[in-house]
Amino acid sequence: MDFRLTDEQRLYRETLRGFVDKEIVPVAREWEHSGRYPTEIVEGMKQLGLFGLAVPEEFGGLGADTVSFALTFEEISRGWMGIAGILGSHSVSCFLLARHGTDEQKQRYLPELATGARRTGIALTEPGAGTDLQGIRTTARRDGDDYIVDGTKMWITNARHADPLPVLVKTDPTVSPAHRGMSILLVEAGTPGFEVTADIGKLGYKGTESCEVVLSGVRVPSSQLLGGVEGRGLQQALSSLETGRINIAARSVGIAQRAYDEALAYARDRTAFGQAIGEFQAVQQRIAQVAVRLQAARLMTYWAASRMDEGVRMDTESGMAKIFASEQALECAIDAMRIHGGYGYSTEFEIERLYRDAPLMSIGEGTNDVLRGVVAKALLAGKATVR
Repeated sequence: MDFRLTDEQRLYRETLRGFVDKEIVPVAREWEHSGRYPTEIVEGMKQLGLFGLAVPEEFGGLGADTVSFALTFEEISRGWMGIAGILGSHSVSCFLLARHGTDEQKQRYLPELATGARRTGIALTEPGAGTDLQGIRTTARRDGDDYIVDGTKMWITNARHADPLPVLVKTDPTVSPAHRGMSILLVEAGTPGFEVTADIGKLGYKGTESCEVVLSGVRVPSSQLLGGVEGRGLQQALSSLETGRINIAARSVGIAQRAYDEALAYARDRTAFGQAIGEFQAVQQRIAQVAVRLQAARLMTYWAASRMDEGVRMDTESGMAKIFASEQALECAIDAMRIHGGYGYSTEFEIERLYRDAPLMSIGEGTNDVLRGVVAKALLAGKATVR
């Protein structure tokens, strides 16, 4: 059992860390509060090749192992979790295309997605269907060699930049069970009837947009059907969300790490009653608890990532890591705020942003309550064990 990163992974982490400390940390608080889109940071991520994380090397991507994938989202989220969202939705979509796309679809899109010349996201959620994806109402009716798509999607990250945008639709709304009639279509930007209608205001997760997308009579060629076969859309989407849950777990670790860093520095520098507050036992207890939570979340996330690199099905492992790490991120942010006292509530310090960003981690890529059900069913069925 070896908990150490490889030399290559350590070097990669150090490169990322330098980028985050130089390009993200100094501007994150100001840009987040002003609502400024982080164009310069996106360009820097392109130069590092990060948009090719989930793209195989044969198409010009990094073809990164899953532990390195997790390291990426941990480090970027340490600087600004919203930036990780830009890369996260793109990477989930690239994984989807690389695993399920036809050869023609891969050749058409993956090389440019790897460089960031194209960007993408994934459109699953609707106003009336989030966790219950089989309840979506967006339809795709066959018309000759095309599909005619009608529906609305919500909370779509990268919607204003995605080209193409994979959209989960019902190609056969009458079939039962509903997943047999669900497919994914690759909708290109600028297609008539495809419109980003609103940016949704949010408590946190700023820096990237979350949008409402309306598809009204959008004509999509049948060649844009992911994988070329109808009825596999839900399975395709769910397989990509395994990677997405590693992504969310790693983002949670990044939030927790930053909370720890800020709390530790503040405890050393802030004085009260003639001494640093870190000398008080109550503060020491909180710092120790943050450190324990952080390291446990990190190890569970790396464990799930390494299991994926072994090539095994790991929906249970990724679910467990996402549940645990996301809840620890929120606890770490709260404890760091308590250590800061009134300053933790101030927009002049980093803690309030961490506190606003952390709750999303328990919601994104499947709510924790739903994932507990997934984990429990796998354990009861003997498909997963804990030993």
